[in-house]
Amino acid sequence: MKVLLVGSGGREHALAWKIAQSPRLEALYCAPGNPGTALLGENVELKVDDLAGIVQFARSHAIDLVVVGPENPLCAGLVDELTAAGIRAFGPDRAAARLEGDKAFAKELMRHRSVPTADARIFDKYRDARAYIASRDHPVVLKAAGLAAGKGVIVCDDPADALIALERIMVNREFGAAGDTIVVEEKLIGPEVSLLAFVDHDNIYIMETAQDHKPVGEGDTGPNTGGMGAYSPTTLLDDKLIQQVQSEILVPIIDAMRTQGITYRGVLYTGLMLTAAGPKVLEFNCRFGDPETQPLLMRLRTDLLEIFEAVTEDKLDRITLQWDPRPAVCVVMAAGGYPGAHESGKVISGLEEAAAMPDVMVFHAGTRKVGNNVVTAGGRVLGVTALGDTVAAAQKRAYEACEKITWDGVYYRRDIAAKAIR
Repeated sequence: MKVLLVGSGGREHALAWKIAQSPRLEALYCAPGNPGTALLGENVELKVDDLAGIVQFARSHAIDLVVVGPENPLCAGLVDELTAAGIRAFGPDRAAARLEGDKAFAKELMRHRSVPTADARIFDKYRDARAYIASRDHPVVLKAAGLAAGKGVIVCDDPADALIALERIMVNREFGAAGDTIVVEEKLIGPEVSLLAFVDHDNIYIMETAQDHKPVGEGDTGPNTGGMGAYSPTTLLDDKLIQQVQSEILVPIIDAMRTQGITYRGVLYTGLMLTAAGPKVLEFNCRFGDPETQPLLMRLRTDLLEIFEAVTEDKLDRITLQWDPRPAVCVVMAAGGYPGAHESGKVISGLEEAAAMPDVMVFHAGTRKVGNNVVTAGGRVLGVTALGDTVAAAQKRAYEACEKITWDGVYYRRDIAAKAIR
């Protein structure tokens, strides 16, 4: 089978690493890929938003399956374009991807189906949003309704801070057009967890659980990021809670889309807050999470291509996912200053030493090759991921690997998975 993987981040390196293990793989192309994916297949100079170029490449190279990693091309309709060209693709189409691409749409869908989530108001005018926020005396969360690379959520414990955040989003346009519409919602209290599921026309197959660490600082302080690390599994979600999430959240939201003529196929990511009143939805994503994908795929034993085929053929009920019982921990190594301004082009050393450790994978995210060197090329640079007999053992191994890697300005949280160990 010839596979084209679209994307260039840590999630895509992890997907490429797992796809490359399939005995059915004939050739793997990554568009545009990164220095990590280049070790597993052939990188192709195509941007993720070049939909026509991706379709043309898939057609000219007789690609059997296109796997779309990031949300932007999914929301732009890449799967629709590929399907129209007779090329099989893994991922939701444009209508289904709106669940992530338009938070206002998702909020309304949840409201109509009584899916548990934070109380919220939606605004497309600055003055109306300002008047509403000024009337509040409790913590609120502001969300840019469009795609903002995981950074469009601002938690404000003081409504005065929310007014400043509103100005950043709607006046200064910090997130561009993504902030033309905003969602203002109550701040939910509780631990946050991630639940990912494969979905086809008739089936929902929930994966193992994971927990992300969004804030940049240790102890979950500072601004939100795309994710500073993750571990799997989490003991916060037991079988009873998972069944509750399936019956009260996943099934209703998939059915709600179906009533609008939308069939969801691909990965559905549900970000949950486990409140005193039960699990509530923070957000939906229309693809694998990053960095949750890294520890999840380290633990997955089933052939990933078989899963992708089952989803595209509506045969999820015919497969059984097998998992390594050992926990996995992923630590994101970032550029100093992230998620704000940060420098690129710093030479990274120690990659081979870390990767040589047993049960360790160093997944590339924001990197590029310059001559014989790998240099930083983004905010989140690497996802150092390790397996261990316990969460503590996996954490220890991941940090031992991190200590072997360095560059000027490297930053990473030192408490990933600490809450699980506690």
